Amino acid sequence: MNFEVGHIALIGVGYIAALFCFALATSKGWLPVRWVRHPLVFVLSLGVSLSAWTFYGVVDLAWQYGYGVLAYYLGTGAMFLFAPFALEPLARLAQRYQLTSPADLLVFRYHSRAAGTFTTLFMLLGLLPLIALQIQAVSETLALLSRDSVTILALPDSGVTNKDLTTFVYCVLLALFTSTFGTSRKHRLGLTGALALESVVKLVALLAVGGYAVYGVFNGFAGLDLWLAEHSSMQQLLYAPIKEGSSHTLLLVFIATAVAMPHIFYLSIAGRPASRHLRVASWGFPLFLLLMALPIFPIMWAGFALDVAEPVQYFTLAVPRASGSVLLTVLAFIGGLAAATGALVMMTLALSTMVMNHWLLPGTRWHSEDNMYRQLLWLRRTLVAALYLAGFAFYLLLNNRLSLSDLAILSFIASLQFLPGIFAVIHWPQGNRRGFIAGLLAGMLIWAGGLLLPAILGLSGVTIPGTELQIPLGMTIWTQVTTLSLAVNILLFVLLSLTTDTSSLEQYAANLCGDETIGQALRLELDVQSAADFRLRLAESLGAATASQEVNRALRQLNLPEEERRPFALRQLRDKLEANLSGLLGRVLAGQIIERHLPFKDSGLPANKDIHLIESGLSRYKNQLTGLAAELNNLRLYHRQMLEELPVAACSLGRDGEILLWNFAMQDLTGIAASEVIGSKLDYLPEPWQSLLMDFALSDEGSRFKQQISLGDDRRWLNLHKTHLKNSRGGGVAGEGRDGQMLLVEDITETQVLEQELIHNERLASLGRLAAGVAHEVGNPVTGIACLAQNLQYESDSEEVRDTANQIISQTQRISRIVHSLVNFSHSGNQEKSDWAPVDLYACVQEAVQLLALQRDKTETTFDNAVPADLMAPGDNQRLIQVFINLLSNARDASPDGGHIRIDGYSANGYACVAVTDEGPGIPLKHRERILEPFFTTKEPGEGTGLGLAMVYSIVEEHGGQLELVSPANAATGRGATFIVQLPQTG
Repeated sequence: MNFEVGHIALIGVGYIAALFCFALATSKGWLPVRWVRHPLVFVLSLGVSLSAWTFYGVVDLAWQYGYGVLAYYLGTGAMFLFAPFALEPLARLAQRYQLTSPADLLVFRYHSRAAGTFTTLFMLLGLLPLIALQIQAVSETLALLSRDSVTILALPDSGVTNKDLTTFVYCVLLALFTSTFGTSRKHRLGLTGALALESVVKLVALLAVGGYAVYGVFNGFAGLDLWLAEHSSMQQLLYAPIKEGSSHTLLLVFIATAVAMPHIFYLSIAGRPASRHLRVASWGFPLFLLLMALPIFPIMWAGFALDVAEPVQYFTLAVPRASGSVLLTVLAFIGGLAAATGALVMMTLALSTMVMNHWLLPGTRWHSEDNMYRQLLWLRRTLVAALYLAGFAFYLLLNNRLSLSDLAILSFIASLQFLPGIFAVIHWPQGNRRGFIAGLLAGMLIWAGGLLLPAILGLSGVTIPGTELQIPLGMTIWTQVTTLSLAVNILLFVLLSLTTDTSSLEQYAANLCGDETIGQALRLELDVQSAADFRLRLAESLGAATASQEVNRALRQLNLPEEERRPFALRQLRDKLEANLSGLLGRVLAGQIIERHLPFKDSGLPANKDIHLIESGLSRYKNQLTGLAAELNNLRLYHRQMLEELPVAACSLGRDGEILLWNFAMQDLTGIAASEVIGSKLDYLPEPWQSLLMDFALSDEGSRFKQQISLGDDRRWLNLHKTHLKNSRGGGVAGEGRDGQMLLVEDITETQVLEQELIHNERLASLGRLAAGVAHEVGNPVTGIACLAQNLQYESDSEEVRDTANQIISQTQRISRIVHSLVNFSHSGNQEKSDWAPVDLYACVQEAVQLLALQRDKTETTFDNAVPADLMAPGDNQRLIQVFINLLSNARDASPDGGHIRIDGYSANGYACVAVTDEGPGIPLKHRERILEPFFTTKEPGEGTGLGLAMVYSIVEEHGGQLELVSPANAATGRGATFIVQLPQTG
């Protein structure tokens, strides 16, 4: 069954167009995003690693190596089966530092630009055979369907054939598709969906061909068993290569593909897969590989059973073609086309990024005043087109001298040379760049001399000059070349790493890769003060628009405000910018830009450890700590909790003045959350804390006492204490051992107010004693004056004299009443409850009014005592007078000049009630819950102690009564306040 070339080409173009439409629909959001971001879609997108070789050429490998071909599925599947151990550490590292390719990973680990340059070169050489494989598979299957003879599959010497022209058009269409959906960030989601769709297409096609092989050719598994029994040589061929040991080399080669191939690295490691995606992939992708492996042997046996004339590597298409089914044949062709398309798209994307990031961009000093994103986009598109052209040229150069299996193995052996260096990224921190580069160069030279050059030149061996001894070359000895190249690679890597020095930066990067960031977290100071400084500095290299966009993006990712100034947050911003720029420009150029424009200050002193990063690292790995490490971590948590919950406000400062600790008591005292100040400095604090703590921290004093500050309407008195934290590193110049300070802030406000109140009470007590003495001393002359006035009244006949005598007597009586009131108020009034007697509440109120009338310097107000004369309640007369003095005094202070204060009395529900109403502004809602607290006052400093209402409430509560507040007292005007004292009328 044959097809016209035009028809086959039309089918291929139609498939690519359908793929384009699906990718466009996905990137535009026409399909639900949750579908595309589903872990199963991630698993299917990983199927891009199964290229046209696994669709066609693997059948040939099964014919050559029998069950040894399963090493490919076992090697690749094992890496994902143990993904939490084998791939997840690399994925975390790649996500944290935006490492998008093996070259980025190796540059980061070995801190060497040369490592990236050589890696890119050898990756390009290693992937060219694999790119040529995809093009050759499409070209040959196109020729297979359009011709009846296999002999014309070789490239004619006369010129370009229709097959080559159609293949070139295929490469052009793929270059357009890749440039549209692969080079732009906003279309990456569409590319992921397209790759997943291609995996579904090739899986369905391969299973369909395998199903036909079993049920269409052999009429079921029983017929297959019968055919195998009749052809025992087929079964013997399956085991012979395993006995020869070549399958072990195959397994080793295929293990490297899961991490070393740049396109697979990007999808499985650098493509930001979530942990959940990797966990699903750990079983989902091996299952996918199993389904792809199931049809391989039935298809091979069906091809031999049908005695098809095509090569074994094309049995997947030849068997459906022999069946005469157009639908199955077209499905098989589209399946192979999908396998080749997905692999080509991802390989060219991965290589273009590596070439741009490690060859082109670092080679020049990057300046951009225009739209840098557009420039990078077109540069990547140009590289993609160049790589498709290079792959097509390499395909023409090879001239079909190698089978698909040979091309695949040639490429996989090249990727194997990177395995030692990648293994050392996580598992061998002693490895250094000298050892890695030397081992890689040696291994790749052996690979190129033994396999690549013979494949290009068509050599099968070379004869040593002067002898007849011939050294075999080429794919016939690929197992020996693999073993030799890998052995020399590892030997040089290990020897040079152990015998040469490793730089401090290299060791630092090794520790970062090994998740030993806890011991390497350094607190360095930046030479910038704000996010605006970042934009200004980066604009020199990135352009103002790009710099602003990248800084804003990093701020959003870190949830940091625009005005962020904390050193700790600025260090985070720098790291995030470097990671983001690494994904955009590559690790090398991003590092150069960040180090040039955002350097750390060199203080000349050893850098301090960054406690925040250390503790976050310990928290992240606490479940992995065991034994002594777990016990030490528990001890750390205990001490941390003890400091955090210390009842005294505590603040810890680093040697550079950065705030490292801000405990709960400090948060309560200052009203500043720890998240707002941790990582900042004292001069970022609001007043009055900035000047208070900075002055003290910079002074030589160890303590300061009774420091007074104002917090809004409140006053606070504080004791400050300080201790220096000694550096754990011994030696050095005196004074360099100070690594920081611990500041303790003791709130003594209540003690200070109580002390003032005690002084005030002592003054009142002195006044009481003075009043008693004055009453005695004044009373006698006043009595004498009164007696003389009375005598004068009775002895004089003059009416004028008598009136004068009456006035004298009246004034002496007033003096007596005043002196009597002072003496009564000076008494403590601490009667026992059993000594309580009925108290005349009207008289108590009147006594309080008279005492307040003596204060001439206060607001002029009038008091209206409307308490009934018969309103009585059992209690301590003097303490109740204190209640009304405090209430009336507060009412007078709140009232305006000329104000009127009314005191009402009544009985209700067994209580004697006295209501004091003023004409002031009332009590705000925010103060109502605190007015009875000791030391709370809204008066100006020096005008009140905040104990008056607290004492009123205490005395009323002692009498078994209640204190009620109504504010505003006048609902119409919204002014005034009424305090109602309710006292039980029965003892």
